Amino acid sequence: MGYCHCASCRSWSGGPVNAFSIWKPEAVRVTAGAENIATFQKTEMSQRQYCSKCGGHLMTNHPTLGVVDVFAATIPTLEFTPQLHVNYVETVLPMRDGLPKLKDFPTGFGGSGETVPE
Repeated sequence: MGYCHCASCRSWSGGPVNAFSIWKPEAVRVTAGAENIATFQKTEMSQRQYCSKCGGHLMTNHPTLGVVDVFAATIPTLEFTPQLHVNYVETVLPMRDGLPKLKDFPTGFGGSGETVPE
């Protein structure tokens, strides 16, 4: 769990930062309204899903990484415990919370893993 500061996530979420939670695909289950889920494939790396009925953004499948980013706000019972910030060099909302601030992504997700100062 963490925060993404990239321009793409900001645009998609409509906010200055996006709170994410990463899951294995088999751990994600839609319990109601699955027939209303639509997909927008922004890149080969991200298949964004939203509700075609209300327009709410739900999650992003990342098939090349084998994970699903379920937007933290869509799980009302989730105890959000962020561990890091990604794409912090693109931030428009500096957050001084003591968490690691990655320049881009962790190395396991194809990034440099390089941190930047708060």
